[in-house]
Amino acid sequence: STGEVRFDHVDFGYDPERQILHDVSFTVPAGKTLAIVGPSGAGKSTIARILFRFYDIQSGSVTIDGQDIAQVQQQSLRAAIGIVPQDMVLFNDTVGYNIAYGREGASQQEIEAAARAAQIHDFILTLPLGYETRVGERGLKLSGGEKQRVAIARTLLKDPPVLVLDEATSALDSRTENEIQSVLSAIARQRTTLVVAHRLSTVVDADEIIVLDQGRIVERGRHADLVRADGLYALMWARQAAERAEESSSEIMPDRLAAMEAGG
Repeated sequence: STGEVRFDHVDFGYDPERQILHDVSFTVPAGKTLAIVGPSGAGKSTIARILFRFYDIQSGSVTIDGQDIAQVQQQSLRAAIGIVPQDMVLFNDTVGYNIAYGREGASQQEIEAAARAAQIHDFILTLPLGYETRVGERGLKLSGGEKQRVAIARTLLKDPPVLVLDEATSALDSRTENEIQSVLSAIARQRTTLVVAHRLSTVVDADEIIVLDQGRIVERGRHADLVRADGLYALMWARQAAERAEESSSEIMPDRLAAMEAGG
């Protein structure tokens, strides 16, 4: 597989007074997964936008397979990168069209194969008109998890060497997130993947995690090493673990109350 991504001493700000990224360097070897985590406002999503060249950097360089993305045609750059964002924009058209948007001229067979891999094919078959069912204005007829699966199917159909998951599951409830997570892990295995994540539980398996704070890389390593290092990552991990425990205890509470009322 190809698609090594390298940020080399990247500085970036939306305007000169407000620098967002300071001297950011990292390499994602072809086929590996790098996660970018940190407090909100640390500049995580900015990295994804720079890779897609929504913005140009002030200094440093960004390369894919050694090619500077500033020298590559935007069209071919964007063809090489698949992005699964937090909030998927769906067209007011059929489900099939929304998946096919990933690649022009895709056959129905290819569309269905992508939907199967995203684990949404069976759901689509339950719709009144199957793949011809219209999703409604802004995809309102689909749940958050279903929209994410459409986004994933679209990206799979595009089959890019580089995958960017930008807070892809942060809007979902924890059960749906776990289901989507297993689909994402499976498709990330064959590709160079950058994961921008708020929830650390989704990145424990990454080959490398970089921790951004106010636009600087303050820690880097694998999950277990970062927890042991007892720095910012360990602090965030402990805080989120406490939140998770609270969530799961509040989920069992109603049953307990019912049992108590029944004299259990």
